[in-house]
Amino acid sequence: MSDRIERAEEELAHLRRAVDELSDVVATQGRELDRMARLLGLLMEREAEREYASGGAIPLADQKPPHW
Repeated sequence: MSDRIERAEEELAHLRRAVDELSDVVATQGRELDRMARLLGLLMEREAEREYASGGAIPLADQKPPHW
């Protein structure tokens, strides 16, 4: 009986460590996604400005569709 409890405690410790490691990975990836989203927004703004400067028209991404 105590052998089973010991194995269960060992497995629980391993699972807790795995959950902690996965939690750290998820938190890191969340921060990275936030950073990438900010960078993408900046790139989109920069491209819209470049498109406007080269053609003098409103960038297509900012125009309303014809059915509006």
